[in-house]
Amino acid sequence: MAQVPDFVSLNGPDNVGKTTHLVRLAGRWDGFQPLGSVHEHDPEPWARVAADDYARWWFETSTTVELTEMLLAGHAKRAAALKAGRTGLLDRGLPMLLAVATATCVVKDGLTVGEALTTVADIAGSRAIAPETAILLLPSLNAERSYAITSAREGRPWTGVYPAYQKTLHAVLLHQVDHGAYVVVVDCEGRSLDDVHADVLGHVGLPQLTDGSPR
Repeated sequence: MAQVPDFVSLNGPDNVGKTTHLVRLAGRWDGFQPLGSVHEHDPEPWARVAADDYARWWFETSTTVELTEMLLAGHAKRAAALKAGRTGLLDRGLPMLLAVATATCVVKDGLTVGEALTTVADIAGSRAIAPETAILLLPSLNAERSYAITSAREGRPWTGVYPAYQKTLHAVLLHQVDHGAYVVVVDCEGRSLDDVHADVLGHVGLPQLTDGSPR
């Protein structure tokens, strides 16, 4: 069987297909262990902040330190849940979690993308937790078009601060791309789900076999 990493993360903005591709990956090989999102592995603090107005907490009352630390704590617990001999599938890996915290910081604190990236990086320090193969799925390599595609897929208008957050997130992701935060970037624009998935498979080191069982 081809060599596969300890962790594979699929990253990208809302509605790009992360969940769909993770499900398809999990079905190809029983050596994969779906580990989901950070919220699933550290539910108590997330349930607490969501008890009242989750969006208000996220975008108004939480501090960048608090949000970033909660994301990192969940990520550490998620990594610790990996069973021996398995490859963990992550819904948003470390680079994406830092992008989320950065975009929130920009919107909430009025910093530039560069300033917010530095702020979040200082909070995170060197806590990589565990090496991962981080794959970024982008609806388009153009930030404005990428936002337009994902917002249209939502099926209803984004309201409040969320449009500004999503636009900022797209810009942050492209900034990360320029600085090598992801092992590979998959441009999904104008491509079928199967074509995109073939790219994903190629970058996790699994041969594309019709019987679904890597050798």
